[in-house]
Amino acid sequence: MRDYYHANKEKFNNPSERAKRAMRNRARRKLTKELGKAALKGKDVDHKRPLKSGGGNGIKNLRAILPSTNRARK
Repeated sequence: MRDYYHANKEKFNNPSERAKRAMRNRARRKLTKELGKAALKGKDVDHKRPLKSGGGNGIKNLRAILPSTNRARK
């Protein structure tokens, strides 16, 4: 049986993972300021060019899309 508690604890206490999460949170706050809270209700904030490919949190790189669309992208 897998111990999910310890697996998640190791992953989310990693400094690089914490930095990535902070960037995603900043992106959501930035887009909320730009579009408003109502426009983001039930949607995901997507980076057009992913962070791992050199994309940033600039407003031109962010968009609000449906979660099913965002999570289906490769």
